[in-house]
Amino acid sequence: MATTVQTDAPPPPGPAAAAPKPKTSPGDRVFLGLSRGSGIALLMIMAAIAGFLGYRAVLAISKDQGNFLTTFEWNPAGDPPVFGIAVLAFGTIVSSVIAMAIAVPVAVGIALFISHYAPRRLAAPLAYVVDLLAAVPSIVYGLWGAIFLVPYLDGLNQWLDEYMGWTYIFDKAGDGPARNLFTVGILLAIMILPIITNVTREVFLQVPKMHEEAALALGATRWEVIRMSVLPFGRSGIISASMLGLGRALGETMAVAVVLSPSFLISGHLLDPGGGTFAQNIASKFNEANEFGRDALIASGLVLFVITLLVNGAARWIIARRKEYSGANA
Repeated sequence: MATTVQTDAPPPPGPAAAAPKPKTSPGDRVFLGLSRGSGIALLMIMAAIAGFLGYRAVLAISKDQGNFLTTFEWNPAGDPPVFGIAVLAFGTIVSSVIAMAIAVPVAVGIALFISHYAPRRLAAPLAYVVDLLAAVPSIVYGLWGAIFLVPYLDGLNQWLDEYMGWTYIFDKAGDGPARNLFTVGILLAIMILPIITNVTREVFLQVPKMHEEAALALGATRWEVIRMSVLPFGRSGIISASMLGLGRALGETMAVAVVLSPSFLISGHLLDPGGGTFAQNIASKFNEANEFGRDALIASGLVLFVITLLVNGAARWIIARRKEYSGANA
């Protein structure tokens, strides 16, 4: 007679048991709360600044008898009040573009020299000197620019007028010292050079060594290694560093106020004295302005605030877009 053997069958699979939550210590909870609170407080401060600037700007613009965006005049104390930011926007953008055109190539070259060419005994002191340049106050740069840079740029202005005057932008239409947007751009380039250099150098130092060694093993020269391995890896870092430098160039105040000879005229001749920037105009006119004049200056500050936020937002977007070059997987 056939017999059946009964075995204990495993129970049918049920729902997966929930993984136990990791225990957090009181210190972790305190740190999480402080970090979250700091982030919220920062957002609240930014919102408060934007709200204050926006409120005071609306009060001023509502009484402006000119076009705030296109008027070539700044006279909020007049009757009727007339003021606009056309000259200030032009001077801010032009001086910043000149600064970036000069500073970025030089900063990338210095960063490459420190990270890949200079011997260790030279690279460390040179990096230290670059770091010290970032700590120099703005007013010191301004005094140096007014006392030393302006007189010595007269010869360069004459040379550019003689040999590059056909380009129109280097055609010097009038006489006067080199207190112009071109000089301001050179001074701003010197000021933002340490920022761009330091950030770019740190990005270059994060390049995976195996990438460079593989290129060298294939017979690449030092420049080919930099061109094929270092620069592609650090592209987003260079752009982000440039954005940080641009942010300082846009908002620089005292150095520009000391060097520039302001006027509310827009001229395509960069070597002619005159022009103005947002920060310089606020610094030079705030003390002598009445309450409405200060509202007008705050309105121009709101425009600078928005431009700076857009620049910083562009830098963050570039970093988020190129995460593969951030160095996190190096």
